[in-house]
Amino acid sequence: MTKTPESMRDYVPGVRTLTIANKPVQPAGQRWDVVNPATEEVLTEVRGASAEQVDQAVRAARDAFGGWAALRPDERSAAIHRLADVLEARADELLPSIVNEVGTPVSLADGLQVKMGLGHLRWQAEAAKKDRTVHLGGYDQPVPTVSEVSHYPVGVVAAITGYNYPLNLAIFKFGAALAAGCTVVLLPSPRTPLTTLLLGELSREADLPDGVFNVIVGDAEVGRRLSSHPGVDKVSFTGSDAVGAKIMEQAAANLSGVTLELGGKSASIVLPGCEVESFAEEMHLRWSRNGGQGCAALARLLVHDDLYDRFLAASAGAFDQMHVGDPWDPKTNIGPMIRPEHRDRVQSFVDGSLDEGGQVLLSVDQPVPEKGYFINPVLLGGLPHTARAVQQEIFGPVAVVLPFRDAEEAVELANDTAYGLAANVWAPDLDEGKRVAERLRAGTVWINGGGAMRPDAPFGGSGRSGVGREIGEWGIHEYLEPRHVQWRV
Repeated sequence: MTKTPESMRDYVPGVRTLTIANKPVQPAGQRWDVVNPATEEVLTEVRGASAEQVDQAVRAARDAFGGWAALRPDERSAAIHRLADVLEARADELLPSIVNEVGTPVSLADGLQVKMGLGHLRWQAEAAKKDRTVHLGGYDQPVPTVSEVSHYPVGVVAAITGYNYPLNLAIFKFGAALAAGCTVVLLPSPRTPLTTLLLGELSREADLPDGVFNVIVGDAEVGRRLSSHPGVDKVSFTGSDAVGAKIMEQAAANLSGVTLELGGKSASIVLPGCEVESFAEEMHLRWSRNGGQGCAALARLLVHDDLYDRFLAASAGAFDQMHVGDPWDPKTNIGPMIRPEHRDRVQSFVDGSLDEGGQVLLSVDQPVPEKGYFINPVLLGGLPHTARAVQQEIFGPVAVVLPFRDAEEAVELANDTAYGLAANVWAPDLDEGKRVAERLRAGTVWINGGGAMRPDAPFGGSGRSGVGREIGEWGIHEYLEPRHVQWRV
């Protein structure tokens, strides 16, 4: 495509075919419209996979598994690098596809949605070469033996992704699975299928063996058929905890393993002694990023009593930096909600909080565009920790601030949730931050803002935040089975 601002704004991937056994396949299932959430315009009509095509994709992955698993690790690595080469060469198509179907502002999408994902895929390609054999040494009972633990791939992986980061979430799953020697059937959210269909088309240019990487699209019934399919050995899902519970139940029919990366209600703790003026803006721009549609959004702000008023004063400037609107405007950093019903759900948290005696402490007061599913960011206060907006994942640009008396209470409040995904600790010194971090029930804890999502570190949580881990060695091990080999000496 010609890379100009207008061509990117109007870009819709032309591909309308599934990718099964490295070939384009005309879908034969249900039809639906894909809508641009920023304009309410229909981008295109797509058609999902039929039940027979789900079976066909799983069968293709099963047929390809033996050959792919038998390749030398360096051969699998080279194949994944070829796929990364193609995606990088066509990034100017992936980027506008994401902006137009998700609504992520272009100011964020290039780094957060494209470059991050491709960086992780490169890391996974290199990790495919690693020898993961563990030598246990000798054991003398009842006779002298020596042992080692090797690993073998799980088999066929059903990778089911969420709508908010269609490229990243896919790469986190299929890149790790391919590196482990598994084959994949990838199913995106029906809300954002276009980027994944494009991904399937581009994968056909990477010369992967037939059936190693398959892409289908469809509704909840297609997802149910895939996750409960007897030919699937592992289901990896990213989405809400409610749907994750259904996925787990469906996979259990075949005793298939699951990796579930689900929701969060992540706390950001501000300890006494902090200079809140130096980071208040960063805190707010982080939880509101991608319209708050992120599972690790740090939208539960716990602030020490002594800093509460200073923090609110320092926070006002952050809301001046929030620009809601056209995702293609370089100034925009808050895009739309994915659908009108989701926008209404987010608004219900604000309205319900006011009914419970809460109040809006800070907000963006500029009118939102007439078209599109936009909602202005809001900071709520005056709520008990049992309030719905404090306990449930909102998945929108709404945060809640609560005061605490001491570090003990901060830890207690932070852990008082059904989720255990992420947290942040703002501390006057690193040692104090670490002491608090070690007591938090969260799969990831950032101290003083942390940094980017590393390709070599695990991501996931406990409780209703899911099962297992993605990313890094931990993510690859989700798709491997250990094999103990023991011999006498």
